[in-house]
Amino acid sequence: MIISILGIRGILLNRRNIPIMSMPIESMLLAVNSNFLVFSVSSDDMMGQSFASLVPTVAAAESAIGLAIFVITFRVRGTIAVESINSIQGAGPFSLGERIRF
Repeated sequence: MIISILGIRGILLNRRNIPIMSMPIESMLLAVNSNFLVFSVSSDDMMGQSFASLVPTVAAAESAIGLAIFVITFRVRGTIAVESINSIQGAGPFSLGERIRF
């Protein structure tokens, strides 16, 4: 419980740099993984342990996609600061035609 609260606090307080914003998400996944393991052992059931083995897979996929987005953003903009993302404007069939504001 404490790890997930620290993860939420980290997301809310660190809004300058995108990689630093993604680290608390990983700590919240760690908290979920720990809960799966503790409740699996306490209830003598293997389902929690099997779900706990899937969490690192999801975390690795999230990290790989996030790193690719960071690299592309840095190559295009020259920075990965959150303030520079306010100028992203979509162009496509589903775009709103206006700037995204955070």
